[in-house]
Amino acid sequence: MKISYATLCIMLTLVALAGTDLCVTAVTCNALQLSACASAITSPGTPSSACCSKLKEQRPCLCQYLKDPNLKRLVNSPNARKVANACGSPFPTC
Repeated sequence: MKISYATLCIMLTLVALAGTDLCVTAVTCNALQLSACASAITSPGTPSSACCSKLKEQRPCLCQYLKDPNLKRLVNSPNARKVANACGSPFPTC
């Protein structure tokens, strides 16, 4: 199937106008990646940069973690939400 030059230009223009990022990185959901945040979640304190980095990386997985009864009480705790806010990565609405 041939795509005309005009069609290709229109498609590229629409993508550019939409501001869509063509490179999307898939996230592997692994709750153990959040172990860097364990001390910040279980005790008062500032989360480390490693914690914030992992939290932002795993953010798309938080709704999935909230469905797991073993993870829900840790991920949904008030301290976990404070850590997320301190990292500038608020919880998604699930």
